[in-house]
Amino acid sequence: MTTAEITREEILAVYPKIAQIIADVLGCDAEQVKLDVPLIEGLNAESIDFLDIVFSLERAFKVKIRRDKIVEDTRGDLPEAAFEEKGYLTEVGLTRLREYLSEVPADRFRSPMRVVDIPRLFTPETFCKIVARGLRAGPGDLSRAGSEGTRAPKTDA
Repeated sequence: MTTAEITREEILAVYPKIAQIIADVLGCDAEQVKLDVPLIEGLNAESIDFLDIVFSLERAFKVKIRRDKIVEDTRGDLPEAAFEEKGYLTEVGLTRLREYLSEVPADRFRSPMRVVDIPRLFTPETFCKIVARGLRAGPGDLSRAGSEGTRAPKTDA
């Protein structure tokens, strides 16, 4: 990954506001929105909720979060065929994803993993990192902020 690591301070600086946004969208108490709780399995988020969360984060932090980019950013310079095959991550792709989503415990990464299941790994900390990258890029350079974005999940939930 070419992006400098997001610091704990950057994460904690945006976390309270992000926790409140997620709580508002999901209709739960902000205290339930811990940094490491899985949004889908832990807080019952659905695809439409991810869209609302992203829209609210963009508005609140004045950053652009482009969809369909987390896979591309995770893949980096790795050819698509080396990253995924027939909708499933390769072992190399899974290793890259573990590095990119370093906030997610290793036991949550399953092999084989479908590309469309990547959002099942997302936590509030994932969104904190995305927003922090957007803030680093600054309001004058939303293209860099967007390159760290996410996509709405396609889940079977």
